[in-house]
Amino acid sequence: MDATEVAAYLKDHPEFFEHYADLLTQVLIPDQHGGHAISITERQLTTLRSRTKKLETKLAELLRFGEENDAIGEKLHRLSLSLAAAGDYPTVRGALYSHLGGDFAVPHVTLRLWGIKAPEGEEDSAEFAAADQATLSFAASFKHPQCGPSARFETLPWLDGSVRSLAWVPLLRGTETMGLLALGSEEPHRFYPEMGTLFLARLGDLAATALIRTL
Repeated sequence: MDATEVAAYLKDHPEFFEHYADLLTQVLIPDQHGGHAISITERQLTTLRSRTKKLETKLAELLRFGEENDAIGEKLHRLSLSLAAAGDYPTVRGALYSHLGGDFAVPHVTLRLWGIKAPEGEEDSAEFAAADQATLSFAASFKHPQCGPSARFETLPWLDGSVRSLAWVPLLRGTETMGLLALGSEEPHRFYPEMGTLFLARLGDLAATALIRTL
């Protein structure tokens, strides 16, 4: 019999070690960590401990993610209430800047809108500044939030020089992009390409709905 046949036999006959229980302590195998030879039973215990440790680490990671998501969800809820209570555009804009810059601790928050009439007194505000063709083309190229290093978005004219990572949230009116919400950080890995964008997408929906309602 070769090793494959031995393994198959033992797998098909689990009662083997019940009949030859003494083999569990007599058969010695090399310790995987380079120590003395150990019995099969000891090897099984070592393997189980290793698996348990990996599962504990994974569970701790899942719990941490769950706690972080709960915290983000609570912050988004507070922002939702502020946007729902806002009766005009300046209040909506103020809620976005104050919650994202304060509650979410995003150091650089920028709102840009186009294809929508500015309210009286806001015609010259930065949010309604005319967008060049490169910006419009960029904004039209995606319908979902994008994250990554600032170099990916270097064609956009209003980026702060200290920003190293960004999240871009399109503001949609139907299928049309009517603006962008930019979240920037000096931390290179605050916003990274592989990060989840579910909460950012919800943020875009909330902001766009409030802006459309008040504009």
